[in-house]
Amino acid sequence: MKLPAPLTWSACVLLLLGQLACSNSGKPDANEEGERTSTAAQDTLSEEVTEQPATDANLAQITLPDGFQISYYARNVVNARSMALGPDGTLYVGSRDRGSVYALPDKNKDGKVDEVITLASGLKMPNGVALRNGSLYVAEISRITRYDNIADNLKNPPAPQVVYDKFPTEEHHGWKYIAFGPDDKLYVPVGAPCNICLRKEPVYAAISRMNPDGSGLEVFAHGVRNTVGFDWHPQTKELWFTDNGRDLMGDNIPPDELNRAPKKGMHFGYPFCHAGEVLDPEFGKGKDCADYTPPVQKLNPHGGTLGMEFYTGTMFPENYQNQIFIAEHGSWNRTEKIGYRVSLYRTDAQGKGSFVPFAAGWLQNGKEWGRPVDVEVMPDGSLLVSDDMNDCIYRITYTGQK
Repeated sequence: MKLPAPLTWSACVLLLLGQLACSNSGKPDANEEGERTSTAAQDTLSEEVTEQPATDANLAQITLPDGFQISYYARNVVNARSMALGPDGTLYVGSRDRGSVYALPDKNKDGKVDEVITLASGLKMPNGVALRNGSLYVAEISRITRYDNIADNLKNPPAPQVVYDKFPTEEHHGWKYIAFGPDDKLYVPVGAPCNICLRKEPVYAAISRMNPDGSGLEVFAHGVRNTVGFDWHPQTKELWFTDNGRDLMGDNIPPDELNRAPKKGMHFGYPFCHAGEVLDPEFGKGKDCADYTPPVQKLNPHGGTLGMEFYTGTMFPENYQNQIFIAEHGSWNRTEKIGYRVSLYRTDAQGKGSFVPFAAGWLQNGKEWGRPVDVEVMPDGSLLVSDDMNDCIYRITYTGQK
C-alpha cells in the first residue's frame, strides 16, 4: 500500500519494525521443506493512532438508518476488543495492547453496565474470549486458558487453567478471535506472521479447531491471512469469516474478504491468490486463482475488517434477520483512510448479496475518533459494538416503525 509523503520518522520506525518482524519469522529463500518468506517490504505490527478519545458530542456524529439510535453501553473499557455474552447477560471483553480481560454485568437490564470489572491483567494480547458451560476461555498469543465458574466469581476469579499452550509466539497477526462452533469445538485462528509469506507449519494462515479440553487440534480452513471475526449461519450452521487482505500492493488492491467455509479442508488463497482474483506478485507465480475458494463478498480494501455476527434478534426490522453485521476497524496506512464503521452484508430473496454502511461517523475529515472492533447481538435484540480507541462499548437500538 502507498504511504503518505513525506514519511514521518515515527512511520519509518514502524515500517522498520514490520520488516524485522517478518524477516525473523522465516527464511528469505525456499528450503527443502518449502518454507519461504517475502523479501519485499513488510507491513507493521500494529497501527499508529494519535487522535484523542471521543467526547459525548462525537457520538452525535454517528449516522444510522431511520429509526435507529446509538448510546454508550459501557465507558472506560480500555482497549475494548472481542466480546462474548454470558447466559446471565454479563458481557466479557478482551483487549489487545492493554493485556486485560473485563466483565461487564448489567443486572438491572437498563441498557448500561453496572460496573467494569477487570478479571485479569498482564496477559499477552488477550483479544479473544468465549464461553462454554460456565467457563470463560481466553486466547493469548500462544495459549488458551480457562476460568471456571466465572459468573459467580467476577470479583475473585479462579486461577486460570491452561487448555492449550503450543500456538506460535509471533505477535504479528498473533492475536486471536475465538468461538465455539455448533460442533462444540473451539475455533482458533493463527494469522500469517508477516504481511506476505509462506510458512511450512500448517497452523499459520489458517483457522484450526480443538476439543474443549485442548485435545484434537486440527486445521479446518487454509489460506486465511488474518481473521479476527467469524460466526455460524443460524440455519445452515456453516462457518463464515472475515479476512484482512495483504498490504503494500496499492490503496485499492486487494479487497478484504467475507468468506464461507461449509466444510473442512477448503483453501482460501493466501499467499498465492487474494480475493479470488488477484495473483500475488511473488507467491502467485505458476498459480491459478481458480484453484482456491473465492470470497462470498469483496469488502473495503484495507478496511481493517474484523468482528462479524449474524443478526438473530427481534428488535430490528425483519429484513435484518440472519444478515451479517461487520465491524470495520479502519485502514492504518492507506493514502485516504477508509472503514471506521459498522457495515451490513445482506442477501435478498434471490441470494444476491450487497455490502452497505450501517453505522458510520467514527472518521471525520480524515481523523478518526473511534475504531469499531467487534459486534454482539444481545437477548433484547440490540447490537453492541466495541471500540478499542474510544475505550467503550456502544449499544444500537431500534425504536422506529417496523
